[in-house]
Amino acid sequence: MSGSDKRRRPMRKVLLGLTLAVSLSGAVGCQSNIGGQTLPSPWYITDDPQYFPAGSEFKLRNEANAMKARALEQRAALAQPGQP
Repeated sequence: MSGSDKRRRPMRKVLLGLTLAVSLSGAVGCQSNIGGQTLPSPWYITDDPQYFPAGSEFKLRNEANAMKARALEQRAALAQPGQP
């Protein structure tokens, strides 16, 4: 082999690696950010949608229930002054 072939071999490997990386990145299908816009993958139509069932509009339900129970306990304690 000539000396120029030995110097070109690493460059060919780098170019082959970059070409492979660029071609595979198009097949991955993840979100991309182009021009400030977040665009979905090309396969977003075939993806299964996630379903989140509607939750309670009142997020502090446990706290409100605890406060009501405490208020009932206090009323019961005031109604029966002989018991602690």
